[in-house]
Amino acid sequence: MKLYKQLILTTMSALLLFCCKSNNQKENTLNNDDFNYKIEQFGDLKIMRFQVPEFDSLTLKQKELVYYLSEAAKAGRDIIWDQNFKYNLLIRKTLEAIVESYKGDKNSDDFKKFMVYTKRVWFSNGIHHHYSSEKFSPDFTATYFADLIKNSDATKLPLSHAETADQLIKKLSPILFDPTLYSKKVSSEASQDLIKSSASNFYEGVTEKEAEDFYNKMKNPNDHEPISYGLNSKLVKENGKLYEKTYKAGGMYGKAIEQIVLWLKQAFKIAENEKQKQSINMLISYYLTGNLKDWDAYNINWVSDMESHVDFVNGFIEVYEDPLGLKATWESVVNFKDIEATKRTQIISSSAQWFEDNSPVDARFKKKEVKGVSAKVITVAQLGGECYPTTPIGINLPNADWIRKEHGSKSVTMENITYAYDKAAIGNGFMEEFANSAEEIEMAKKYGTLASNLHTDLHECLGHGSGQLLAGTNPDALKNYSSALEETRADLFALYYMMDKKMLELKLFPDLEVAKTEYMNYIRNGLMTQLVRIDLGKNIEQAHMRNRQLIALWCYEQGKKENIIEKYKKDNKTYVRINDYNKLRTLFGKLLAEVQRIKSEGDYNAGKLLVENYGVKIDPILHKEVKERYAKLNLAPYGGFMNPDFVPVMKDGKIIDIKVEYPDDYTKQMMEYGKKYSFLPLMN
Repeated sequence: MKLYKQLILTTMSALLLFCCKSNNQKENTLNNDDFNYKIEQFGDLKIMRFQVPEFDSLTLKQKELVYYLSEAAKAGRDIIWDQNFKYNLLIRKTLEAIVESYKGDKNSDDFKKFMVYTKRVWFSNGIHHHYSSEKFSPDFTATYFADLIKNSDATKLPLSHAETADQLIKKLSPILFDPTLYSKKVSSEASQDLIKSSASNFYEGVTEKEAEDFYNKMKNPNDHEPISYGLNSKLVKENGKLYEKTYKAGGMYGKAIEQIVLWLKQAFKIAENEKQKQSINMLISYYLTGNLKDWDAYNINWVSDMESHVDFVNGFIEVYEDPLGLKATWESVVNFKDIEATKRTQIISSSAQWFEDNSPVDARFKKKEVKGVSAKVITVAQLGGECYPTTPIGINLPNADWIRKEHGSKSVTMENITYAYDKAAIGNGFMEEFANSAEEIEMAKKYGTLASNLHTDLHECLGHGSGQLLAGTNPDALKNYSSALEETRADLFALYYMMDKKMLELKLFPDLEVAKTEYMNYIRNGLMTQLVRIDLGKNIEQAHMRNRQLIALWCYEQGKKENIIEKYKKDNKTYVRINDYNKLRTLFGKLLAEVQRIKSEGDYNAGKLLVENYGVKIDPILHKEVKERYAKLNLAPYGGFMNPDFVPVMKDGKIIDIKVEYPDDYTKQMMEYGKKYSFLPLMN
């Protein structure tokens, strides 16, 4: 079984993204707490910055450790680009060459449109939207694109041996401008071959059935400690034979992995303790061998490290971008513990057995003994791979179900990230447009941040770590619906317990108004406001969005007779209100019991029906209304962050300090990354 990080925008405090009302290229500066949150908006995207508070309070060795791990986080950048689409690196190098050396008019409307497109590609680590997975359509013509290439420095263009600019144009133009070619990075349309209809670069010449058969032959239903088959490889068919190209030093992505290892070796030298040294060394071994048993051994050791102040995620971890849910994208997050805020998550994790025992699911699916659940609040220092520039607000790892059952899991809530979102959301008009009443707005202002953070704590720490598979259940049985159902399960666990008196007993919040705030925000988002991110006429494709609509719509439909959730019109606008919070909680528990059964038994057909019936289709009339109301606010529905820079201060050849700097030029950071962290060939 794979577990999934909770992406941004899952609760209202994260959805209230941006207070800047601007045109495509306009910038706005917010000043909060003496920090300059500079925001740049382009297309449907915005860029922000986050602070790294308390960095100066770290010891010199801890600062060095953050620096080395941050370099390792950036060294793997090329990997996620290539995994997302096999032509992404070639396209990125071409765009960067134009940005740097185009000799034409850079103030023209066409060039400004080109820059918007380039920034969107940077933001999404490729030419497909980071959330919807659909290919971007340039707002400039193929003729202008050809002009851009022809009037740029040929020595900077990614031309292969003896290749001309005209040949490069001929190669790239259909990829960028033909809407039918490589149209979707990840297809979740069950009626199609999921591999053939997806552009992600995990398979070559392979059909969905061939891939499933290939990995099913490897699996032993009696293996109680199965490796994550296919996690770190590309499956290729050549001359009629299937084989894996493993991601490792000396193998696929070898040059980038070797750079990651180089920085991990530096981190190893100054690790905080023996346990952390062991983790780093085991991760290095895994990168050198590509052996997934080494990956499991690393995870077992890493999850038991409770003492290290500085921590990190680095590896091929999440499987969202593989339509079969097997192969993982590369990511990294470097962080250190927020000691004061962690007291909250420690209270939750210390009661993990109580939450498991009192869950509304069937006793067969509960863990008899919850092991090794740890949770902390972290300060994010650096983002890399799939986590940059869009980042989770919480993570629960490792993903292997048997490791979590036998050795536990480690959960984190990224509080400096959620704080940055909240600060950027002040006064943007979103709540005023969509909230049911002035009372809801006041409750969101008063309790929104706390409610959001507690939801994330419960989702990551307990939700993902709860329950168990029945003996013999294939952990990959839910296939392309696994991601949406796993996020549904974790969200339901969090929502169910938000209204429990245990939260008051543990003194996690002052009264149940906090839980009611989260319920209002979640239902409104699931039924209405998340639709702003989807083009008219489209279905919901992204797993987290499917999860949220599934929960909200199922509860709305189930509670219709009692009017538990009500949709109504006011001034010709649709609003949502909750009429009975306790009965809604009962519905959350009922659905949680069913989703846990589906997961524990591997009931693919029931999972498919649940997702397809409630999580995919959109009411077209409501969709149009929500989009029109949102458009008037002139906001962007997606946001991401620039990384801070960690700069060594040298004296006599030795590091005497590490300074943190906050760049404010997104283009400059992208161009610098393109030069400094490019290690892979253009086609892999």
